[in-house]
Amino acid sequence: MARTLNPVAHAVRRDAFVDVAQSLIQTRGYERFSLQDILDTTGASKGAFYHYFDSKAALLDAVVNRMADQAMAQVKPLLDDPSLTAPQKLQVVFGGIAQYKAERKDLVLAVMRVWLSDDNAIVREKLKRLASDRRRELLEVIVRQGIAEGSFAAARPDHVALVLDALMEGIGESAMELWIGRQDGSVTFKEVTDTFDAYLEAFERIVGVRPGSLQFLDEQALEFWFG
Repeated sequence: MARTLNPVAHAVRRDAFVDVAQSLIQTRGYERFSLQDILDTTGASKGAFYHYFDSKAALLDAVVNRMADQAMAQVKPLLDDPSLTAPQKLQVVFGGIAQYKAERKDLVLAVMRVWLSDDNAIVREKLKRLASDRRRELLEVIVRQGIAEGSFAAARPDHVALVLDALMEGIGESAMELWIGRQDGSVTFKEVTDTFDAYLEAFERIVGVRPGSLQFLDEQALEFWFG
């Protein structure tokens, strides 16, 4: 007779592995902990681990997916608010995600180091696709609202969402490069602000709002990460 799976217990056990991995990534870095460290901390067997994950990289997937889910959960109530205009909701997406990352700066920086490692190129591309799928869905809803209410001049919400998503991916990549440049002194703070201003201008032109209508990262947020 087949064993009946308890979905709640399954989720709890799986989350325990993700909790430990997240803590180790934050305190040691992804490259500096092993599967044995996970097993020692959780008290689980290797067989139990492989019941939930087929590799250490798959465990990293789960950590990053959890971060994405939590970030989206933080902004979704505001995105569902009918009193907010589409431009305001675009700012909510950026502001909410920025706040989430700021509250977990050490973890975000640790994951970023993994993200930039040449050894993790396959994982990086997989996670980029996952993140892109989530962003595009949100962006298309916002763009459709903007067109309907007359705040956006765009004509094709699906294509506009695709382009905005590509810009958001570019912002993320640029932010990591700028952060590294700030650490080694090769990038000035003005170069940081000029880069983000250029992305913001591109967003405004694509959705068809007047210059200065959108603000994604204020001076305080930029100082927090790049100052």
